[in-house]
Amino acid sequence: MATLRTIKRRIASVKKTQQITRAMQMVAAAKFRKAQDAILLARPYAHKLRDLIGSLASRAELDTHQLLARRAGKKVEIMVVTSDRGLCGGFNGNILRTAFRFIDKTRREGKEVSVTIIGRKARDVFLKRKIVPRAVYIDVFDKVTYHSASVIVDELVRMFKSAETDELYFIYNEFKSAIQQDVVTERLLPFEPVEEREGPTAGYLYEPSETAILDELLDKHVRIQVYRILLESNASEHAARMTAMDAATNNADDMIESLTLRYHKARQEAITEELIDIVGGAEALR
Repeated sequence: MATLRTIKRRIASVKKTQQITRAMQMVAAAKFRKAQDAILLARPYAHKLRDLIGSLASRAELDTHQLLARRAGKKVEIMVVTSDRGLCGGFNGNILRTAFRFIDKTRREGKEVSVTIIGRKARDVFLKRKIVPRAVYIDVFDKVTYHSASVIVDELVRMFKSAETDELYFIYNEFKSAIQQDVVTERLLPFEPVEEREGPTAGYLYEPSETAILDELLDKHVRIQVYRILLESNASEHAARMTAMDAATNNADDMIESLTLRYHKARQEAITEELIDIVGGAEALR
């Protein structure tokens, strides 16, 4: 009977856990829909702005623009973007593995590396490994706004312009769909000009000048791209959590079914043993 009670308790415990995972899945699904809408609206503008600036930069004098300056590249700043909360499958683990590989590779090239963290999960792992980040931003994803991105960008732009860093990389999850998020390592600064090609910006006349427009748009471009990266990560996080909680809920169903079968078997064994004892006692009385 003790075994029956133990199995019964486990079934009740799994059912309670399943209620939690199902509720978390529903919450993640609601947040995911909003996050998905936000990134799908922001992404075309960010990509079009990047193309425009790439076209302008390809015809500009690079040494006249601080954000286009190409230096020796001995000092590298790496931005690692994770979530503040767990229970989202391999979302954080994939980013952190990529980040540590990239950091090791960069150091082997003889470059000086510093790390900026966005998200509690990355902060906790880096501190456990005795790696002290240059800066940490948490609770950014409670409400992703252009202003929150600008706060992060201001310090990074200042560091690049003052030559405290020569290159700036972001490592984050790019949103593809509800079931696919790809880890991306993207160099944000210095900006990479593109070769001039036939397209929306080819053959245009710019007023007052291409250089003046480039000066005006470069800072905005960096802010927009960081804002886009935060939205990509936010949508990816909710999608990963929704998928993980759906899998956990289904696994709980399988576990409940297995435990219920074990319970019935144990109960049947107990009844059989009692019947054997009764029959044996009756035979002894004869």
